[in-house]
Amino acid sequence: MLFKNCFKKVKTLILKFPKKYYFNIFRVIEYQKPNFNNKSSTLKKLITDIFLHLKWSVIKSNHILKKMKTFQLFIISILLLSFTSCKEDAKIDSETQGLGPVISTFYFIRHAEKDRSDSENPNPKLNQEGIERAIRWERIFSEISINSVYSSDFERTKMTAAPMAVVKDLVVKTYDPAILDIDIFKYENLGANVLVVGHSNTIPNFVNKMIGKNRYTDMDDYDNSSLFIVRIIDGKATDIHLKMD
Repeated sequence: MLFKNCFKKVKTLILKFPKKYYFNIFRVIEYQKPNFNNKSSTLKKLITDIFLHLKWSVIKSNHILKKMKTFQLFIISILLLSFTSCKEDAKIDSETQGLGPVISTFYFIRHAEKDRSDSENPNPKLNQEGIERAIRWERIFSEISINSVYSSDFERTKMTAAPMAVVKDLVVKTYDPAILDIDIFKYENLGANVLVVGHSNTIPNFVNKMIGKNRYTDMDDYDNSSLFIVRIIDGKATDIHLKMD
C-alpha cells in the first residue's frame, strides 16, 4: 500500500507537466544513471513504472537537443521531495497500524570543486565553479527537511555545506571520518534527515559502513556531483547512488 501511494504521488506530480517536457523528465533519470541495490528493487520498479506511463512519442520531439540544466535540477528536487513525502506517508501508515518504525535518511556528497592552483596547499578553498555547485546543492535540497549538516574540518567541505546550513539555520557540525563511531552517529541521528559532506576517499567508505557492505570504492578525483542516499528503517539500510551533473 505504501509504494502504491508513493507511485500515485510521484506519477501525479510528473503528469502535471506539459507533454513537451516528458522526454526531459525521462532524460534526467536516464542520464543520472541511478544505481539501485537489490534491496531497492521496489523503488527501481516504482520509478520505471512512472515513465512507462508517460507518452513515449514525444521522445522524437525537438526537445532532445535542448540544454535543460536548470530544469534537471528542478525535476530532481521534485523526485527527492517525493521520496521525503513518501517517508512521511510511511510514518503515518505505520502509526495507524501501531508499528511506528524509526526512519533515518542520510545524504552524502563530496565537497564541490576546489582551487587546484597551488598543489602544495593541503587545505584549499572552493574555486568559482565550486562555489556555484555549493549553491546548486542548496537549491536541490531546498524543499527537503534537513535536521543536521556534517562536514569534515576542511575549508572546501565547510564551504560546500555552508549555503544549506545558512538557509536552513543550522550549525555545521565537524567530524573526523578516521575516528567517527558509526553506531553512535546512527544513534545520535535516529529519525533525522542528515547531510554529510566529505571527500572522494571518505564518503564511499562512510556509506559502506552505514549500510554494512563494502559496495562503493573511492570516487574519481574530479567527481563532485555524486549523491549517495542511505535510508535506515528500523535498523535496515537501503542505498542509492545518483549523479547530479
